[in-house]
Amino acid sequence: MKPSPVSRRHFLTAALAGGTVSSSQIIAAEANSGFNEPARDLPLTNDADVIVCGAGPAGVAAAITAARAGAKVRLFEWRGCLGGIWTAGLLGYFLDFNKPGFAKELREKLDVRDARANSKSTSRFCYDPEALKLLLEELCVEAGVKFQFHTKVCAAFKEGNRLTTIITESKSGRQAWKAPVFIDTTGDGDLGYQAGCAFEMGMAEDCPCQPMSLNALLVVKDAEVLREFVRFGQPKEGENTDGEKKKRIKEVLVSTGHFPSYASPTMWHVRDNLIFAMMNHEYGIKAWDAAEITAATVSARAEMNQMVANLRKLGGPWEGIQIVATAEQIGVRDGRRIKGRYTVLQDDLAKGARHDDAVTRVTFGIDVHALSAEHNKQHAIMPKEIKMKPYDIPLRALIAKDVDGLMMAGRCISGDFIAHSSYRVTGNAVAMGEAAGVTAALAALSKKMPHDITWDESVKKLTELGFRV
Repeated sequence: MKPSPVSRRHFLTAALAGGTVSSSQIIAAEANSGFNEPARDLPLTNDADVIVCGAGPAGVAAAITAARAGAKVRLFEWRGCLGGIWTAGLLGYFLDFNKPGFAKELREKLDVRDARANSKSTSRFCYDPEALKLLLEELCVEAGVKFQFHTKVCAAFKEGNRLTTIITESKSGRQAWKAPVFIDTTGDGDLGYQAGCAFEMGMAEDCPCQPMSLNALLVVKDAEVLREFVRFGQPKEGENTDGEKKKRIKEVLVSTGHFPSYASPTMWHVRDNLIFAMMNHEYGIKAWDAAEITAATVSARAEMNQMVANLRKLGGPWEGIQIVATAEQIGVRDGRRIKGRYTVLQDDLAKGARHDDAVTRVTFGIDVHALSAEHNKQHAIMPKEIKMKPYDIPLRALIAKDVDGLMMAGRCISGDFIAHSSYRVTGNAVAMGEAAGVTAALAALSKKMPHDITWDESVKKLTELGFRV
């Protein structure tokens, strides 16, 4: 028989140390008493050389590159597809993508499938998210990567200072996995945090941090008549600028009685009458707080639906506009930045730093979105403190400082707030994943630690794979 709330409170009262206890104290005790999870044996799998946690842009690049370099690779992803923010997050736009290696391969394969928006640019362009899901799955299967969806890393264990085992949670329950080398491509640095690495977040320990955005895929009656608002891959002669398009979208939204939470709302043309939209911000949300992210997602989805409904009511060029899908995952700009053996700093951007172990050169500028709703009313993008010069990200920034056998790629590498706002875009994430993947494979296969592998060794292997130009 299930005990009633009264009898349970009576039990708690008796259990508390002597004296009279108020009802509010009892409720607090119930909420904060905790639960001691019983120890249990878990099934353990030890069949991989490299384990990659997170299958976003950095993760798929890392897993495929490691596998092509000869490693046995497992890739875990908590969503139901590969691609992360590209696919589950409906990011809509590739940035800083004019790079050799896996980025070039993706561009070419998307073109063959007619899945890249008509654009002369190789650095920034739209894509078909469903085609990309399929392509990434085929590439992982072809490379021999064992990937598993709906599986989240939830704990990490070390022997001494070396990461040896992770625990995942999925429909299959809790499972343990061992490997010589691990790569954190979770975006938010979940694995590095669980392994005990120091990290930074936002501008300070408790934020402020960049806002989150929930993107959407829209269908319109005629994309061409919305050209003054929508960014096309091939602009027409005399067409208004991208900045002017954003301004016009905002003006139309404001005319409906709603000031958008992102004051530079953007629409991109995918193909036919399909467009991507980024038109909202959620402020001050911590990337590791599930309750906050849930509330932000609900708020953002409601606002996106409200804005699209308001546009539809206007009729004219907006007639028939509707949401095909909102993103499964809200877009996170600021997560944990795991401490590495080098930290990319604002000063690196100011001087255009060069490194002998450079894994990629970043050309995307400083991009700090408004940090509050009040800032958003003044400027959607915060004023830049310095002028950025193209700079290098060294391999050392991808190798954990506090834990051996752990690498990072993507948003969670070692950097400060300003540098992160520049290197966080997905063209750089892919290049970092490629570098982490080959270095992890070489380390695992030679029974070394990643910090013992020189960048020259990694470049040599990448060249053999046809990844370096």
